[in-house]
Amino acid sequence: MHLKRWLTGLIALPLLIFFIYRGGLLFCLLVAAGSLLGLYEYFRIVLQQPEKIVSAQTLTAAATGLLLIWAAHIASSAGMIAAVAVNVLAGAVIVVAQVGRNPAVLETVKKQFQGFLYIPLLLAFLILMRNSADGMRWILLLLCIVFSGDTAALYVGTLIGRHKLAPAISPGKTVEGSIGGLAAGLLVGLLAKQLLLPALSWASAVGFCLLVGVAAQLGDLFESALKRASNVKDSGSILPGHGGVLDRIDALLFAAPVAYLCRGYIL
Repeated sequence: MHLKRWLTGLIALPLLIFFIYRGGLLFCLLVAAGSLLGLYEYFRIVLQQPEKIVSAQTLTAAATGLLLIWAAHIASSAGMIAAVAVNVLAGAVIVVAQVGRNPAVLETVKKQFQGFLYIPLLLAFLILMRNSADGMRWILLLLCIVFSGDTAALYVGTLIGRHKLAPAISPGKTVEGSIGGLAAGLLVGLLAKQLLLPALSWASAVGFCLLVGVAAQLGDLFESALKRASNVKDSGSILPGHGGVLDRIDALLFAAPVAYLCRGYIL
């Protein structure tokens, strides 16, 4: 598994950096693809029944999610709000139309709302950040923190982990792994800061690294809770050694808005 994990990372990382470097429409398309794949895997987890994965509810989430991401790309806050509103209204129409013959539709629409907010909305913050001043550098710094923290948490937890972090959610995660992940994210983040954003103060960089690191671990635990509730091990198998797309971006989903807000309103 570890060899596959590293090979997948070594192949995917240069492509990811290329998309980030180019930015613009190309980066928007990458995020849109991640949104569609992530939503598919999310519905596979929470709906479980294959016949429900493609339905009016899931297609609504996909369509309004793409609308939201496009609005972020063109920097239209009104468009982003409109995408959320369209999603809510479409969900209401589906409930009214189906609830008489399918009382479970309300629960499905709730899961659709959650998936829309969880994946397209949070991913849109990557586009907002990339399109801001020094956006490429901030995105690269974010990825350095998240990916190094995720990798260190895995290996530190495997080697010396003794105390369970959240056994009801993910029995394999440990306190030692969590601390190791935060430490690695901080160390790698500070090194990356010096290369990418040397003007950023050390105090601000430390705060940024720690907040992003904590958010990333929370995102990992949230996806683990979803899988645990549905008795699913991986969200998919598209990335050898990593599982599904959602398994790879779960930490990034929570870290992206925290990074964007820190960069724009705190630092």
